[in-house]
Amino acid sequence: MNKTLPCKYFYDEVGSQLFDQICELDEYYPTRTELKIMIDHADEMASQIDRDVMLVELGSGSSIKTKILLDALIDPVAYVPVDISEEHLLKTAEGLRSRYTDLEVLPVVADFTKPFELPIPSQSYSHVALYFPGSTIGNFEPDTAVEILGSMAELLGPQGGLLIGIDLQKDIRTLVSAYDDASGVTSQFNLNLLSRINRELDGTFDLSKFSHKAIYNEVAHRIEISIVSLEDQSVSIGDDVFHFFKNEEILTEYSHKYSIDGFAKLAGQHGFSLHQQWTDEDGLFAVLHLVLDGESS
Repeated sequence: MNKTLPCKYFYDEVGSQLFDQICELDEYYPTRTELKIMIDHADEMASQIDRDVMLVELGSGSSIKTKILLDALIDPVAYVPVDISEEHLLKTAEGLRSRYTDLEVLPVVADFTKPFELPIPSQSYSHVALYFPGSTIGNFEPDTAVEILGSMAELLGPQGGLLIGIDLQKDIRTLVSAYDDASGVTSQFNLNLLSRINRELDGTFDLSKFSHKAIYNEVAHRIEISIVSLEDQSVSIGDDVFHFFKNEEILTEYSHKYSIDGFAKLAGQHGFSLHQQWTDEDGLFAVLHLVLDGESS
């Protein structure tokens, strides 16, 4: 059986900080491209979302792009950032409370791939809108992505909609360099999974005996990221021992790349229809507004 580590465990405090660094790299186009899309079109997105909303962000991280959206929204009632990294989430939430003194910020520590309950704000809201930026949906295989979209549909009530970022298909060189940067920050981010096992689970990984790998699978339209063992070795995690052959890989992340039409068809399996779309001039990235069939935004 192939060894894997779920990518959701990237985001402890160290991993979250490293990912923030990745987002500033020249090679890593997704964040700055999506950010520009948000800056250029936030008012249009806010108009689609409508007023008096409870905005729920899945996998919120530092909520950098969210500030642009919150600034554009008309009388939002509450903002609910949902993230698995508690310390990072609570720090971000506190900063947002200072910035948006009239907005109720209700952080939820949760794995958004599993059921969780939305908090109840102190004031009434007209509807729920989901925000899922950063092309995080691409980390999941299509079948799982469809399941997550189904869970999103269940969270949304009448007049609700989903604002989601997707990374678009493009040339291989641009894709690979985004996930294997020259300065090695992505390598540190990937290998921090092993450091985290050492810190939290009494692991004995020697990071000098492992390396970062990123390739593009043209058939599946996805980046595949793994940690490669540089030699035959054994590693303990608590009382368990794991054996690695030289060049054996631990798969840590997929990042699927979509066409707009292809993703719309995927979301359509749970009743979403594409209501509006925004892209950059180079067609690198897209932000889509999806609504449930039969509902208006």
